[in-house]
Amino acid sequence: MAGEAPPISSGAIRMDADALNAFMAEAFPHSKPGSRGHVVSAVPGHIQARIDPNEQALRPGGLISGPTQMGFADMAAYALVLAHIGPVAMAVTSALNYQFLRPCRPGPVFADAHMLRLGKRLAVMDVRIWTDDADKPVGQANVTYAIP
Repeated sequence: MAGEAPPISSGAIRMDADALNAFMAEAFPHSKPGSRGHVVSAVPGHIQARIDPNEQALRPGGLISGPTQMGFADMAAYALVLAHIGPVAMAVTSALNYQFLRPCRPGPVFADAHMLRLGKRLAVMDVRIWTDDADKPVGQANVTYAIP
């Protein structure tokens, strides 16, 4: 049926990192450069993203704010969905549950997003946010996207 998302396959994805970054820049023209992060790599079932938060992303105490972390997790999940279904701008977040695990200190922040299930109407993902050690995440999100 037209418009349905394909199942996750071990084969090719529909959008690579360059295509995802270009789509995000076009779809969100009013966001400041670097404010939403960028996709570093995309392979079937996984993307890695990076953001370099500026001073506006800090909360009192000099840590990366919760909204910055959650927004970055959401961006990584969105990119993962698009990598698999193609440039469908109206795929939307239907649930996001975020757990703060450790203080998120200033500096580069990374996201590893893994597809748990890609169905016809919903995609469910696990997103781990980390700074200097991928084995010590600062946050973890379960994210569900509705697919039009």
